[in-house]
Amino acid sequence: MAEWFDDEAFWRDLYPFMFTQERFEQASDEVEKIIKLTGVENGAALDLCCGPGRHTIQLASRGFTVTGVDKTGFLLQKAREHAAAACVDIDFIRQDMREYVRPAAYDLAVSMFTSFGYFAKKGEDIRVLSHLHKSLKPGGILVMEMQGKERLAREFQPIGGRELPDGRMLVEYRTIYDGWSRIHNKWILIDGEKARTFRLDITAYSGQELKDRLMAAGFSSIYLYGDLEGTEYGPTAKRLIAVARK
Repeated sequence: MAEWFDDEAFWRDLYPFMFTQERFEQASDEVEKIIKLTGVENGAALDLCCGPGRHTIQLASRGFTVTGVDKTGFLLQKAREHAAAACVDIDFIRQDMREYVRPAAYDLAVSMFTSFGYFAKKGEDIRVLSHLHKSLKPGGILVMEMQGKERLAREFQPIGGRELPDGRMLVEYRTIYDGWSRIHNKWILIDGEKARTFRLDITAYSGQELKDRLMAAGFSSIYLYGDLEGTEYGPTAKRLIAVARK
């Protein structure tokens, strides 16, 4: 049975909502903060689940040798187009994040924009983290950025929506299940008189839960932050940032 993220139509039809021009413009500042937070200023970098290449391209433009990995052909095509426009050379690979591993190849690895926790089988997230650990050089650093469960619990809304300037609307319904560990999302894309429904499920991690899984994958030095500026992770954290060293 196909998993929700295998549906190319999901990424193609919802692309304008997920990857706005504003988000592309934010990527440069985000990469600058990652470099400052980690102290990794050059070398080889991995962008796992790179999507359309927002951070991949910014890393390459700063002199990193970059690999961008994603499973979705549509998103990789977008990434290649953006890379060509930016005149940067990036090794884009189409592969499932559960399978990708390149032993001791990278100084820095990033997983951005809640690109983690897709899988119903809990052990598969640790498998991804174990492969990331193996893919880093000794002393290499992994940066993960996602929505934290603490903020989700504080601000959870079962219904939401967004509208594009062209009139298309996305209506979102959310349900928490599996002991407050998984979120079921039903997204309805409304385009004039047409409507299409997509369903997606993702694991919500608290700071401690993510830290425990990183430790299980082999990371020994793990710090949690509330943003990419290095603010302490706590009740008012905007995002959950994990910085883990091999």
